[in-house]
Amino acid sequence: MTVKPKKRNWLLIGLLVALVIVAAVAIYKGSAKPKGKEVTIEEATSRTIKETVSASGKIFPETEVKISSDVSGEIVQLYVKEGDSVVVGQILAKINPDTYMSAVERGEASLNSSKAQLAISRSQIEGNKAQREQIVAQLENAKTIHKRNEQLKKDGVISQAELDQSLATLRQIEANLRSADASIKSAQQNAQSSEFSIKGANASLNELKTSLSRTTIKSPTSGIVSKLSVEKGERVVGTIQMTGTEMMRISNLNAMEVQVDVSENDILKVMVGDIADIEVDAYLGKKFKGTVTQIANSASNVGAANAQSLNTDQVTNFIVKIRVDESSYRDIKSSSVKYPLRPGMSASVDIYTEEEKDVTAVPIQCVTVREKEGQKSKKKETSSEGEDQSAAEPEVEYDEVVFLMDADTSKMVKVVTGIQDDEYIMIKSGVKVGDKLISGPYNEVSKNLKQGEKIRIKKDKTEKKEEKK
Repeated sequence: MTVKPKKRNWLLIGLLVALVIVAAVAIYKGSAKPKGKEVTIEEATSRTIKETVSASGKIFPETEVKISSDVSGEIVQLYVKEGDSVVVGQILAKINPDTYMSAVERGEASLNSSKAQLAISRSQIEGNKAQREQIVAQLENAKTIHKRNEQLKKDGVISQAELDQSLATLRQIEANLRSADASIKSAQQNAQSSEFSIKGANASLNELKTSLSRTTIKSPTSGIVSKLSVEKGERVVGTIQMTGTEMMRISNLNAMEVQVDVSENDILKVMVGDIADIEVDAYLGKKFKGTVTQIANSASNVGAANAQSLNTDQVTNFIVKIRVDESSYRDIKSSSVKYPLRPGMSASVDIYTEEEKDVTAVPIQCVTVREKEGQKSKKKETSSEGEDQSAAEPEVEYDEVVFLMDADTSKMVKVVTGIQDDEYIMIKSGVKVGDKLISGPYNEVSKNLKQGEKIRIKKDKTEKKEEKK
């Protein structure tokens, strides 16, 4: 079946008319479509900004004493259990004292022996002194006889042999006197040695008595037994020999603190006395107040084990201690919950490091960076010289900028920023209160948006529905 020429003409005319209508509709829609990039707008306002440093950690008592035994042995008595309240000097446990009592008895015997030896030495001194006095008397008599014999010899009454005999007797008595002096000195030295022995034995006895007394474990502080690590009948190792067995911990649960890890990038902002908000996982929706009391001088992950490691890839943190204000959790105390905060609970903190009042502030997403003017031309000049690109390429510098809405175009403005919180950042110069800034989309603000580009405000779904109506 063939189409008649006249009918064919009408089909061609209809097709052309349809194409014209479609083109006209497309042109109309294109001209009616708004021009420019769709953006969101935020207004610069005056507000108070609090700069914070966030960190997480655990709750600990401010005062926690680890109790270990100074002596080794078997626990024969255990007078406390976990959760008990104790006071200073209260007996907590006893170590088997039998071995230490025997040592004390041996020490007392050694001391008594040294004292007896001293008594003997002093008796010898007295005997030697009496003997010396006798020798001195004999010496005086021998001198008198010898002097008389010398006169008698001159007178011819006695012979030379008799004179020599009296002289020999005199020399022998003088030698006996020197021997007596040496004996006295020796006895005195023996007495002095005995005195030193007594002091040594006495010191050893005191040490043994101290060890015996340490078999009774007493509390060095008042508080709560927060952890009990031993049972009656167990053997413990004393701290005198090595690192001793930890028996228990006594904590003051009325004064609690949070210990958190703060990164090296934030630690210089934190100061002692800064106020902090504390959130404890066990109390959802509840915020406690705290104050920074101590900042570590050395990183928590730098110690003797890895002192030789110079790897900078690992995270470096510093421990910060924050005292929890007791008044902030007093309302949750009760007869059944006497200590709401317990050691080991997880917590997160926001430390307020700086505060600025009534400053010009904009949303953080409004601020971005762009290369400083002249950076691209410098790159081209460097690459045209044909030098090694890795060595010759200059360091890129950036300006902090925002984009203001100037009628239907974007206006790039350099700004100087200050502190910031989770949502807003302080603008020191470049923007004033009331200015309208482009805040989104993020990719447009951070990368694509340029000076003088056409923009239009993005409308929400409600506005779009009303326009269609």
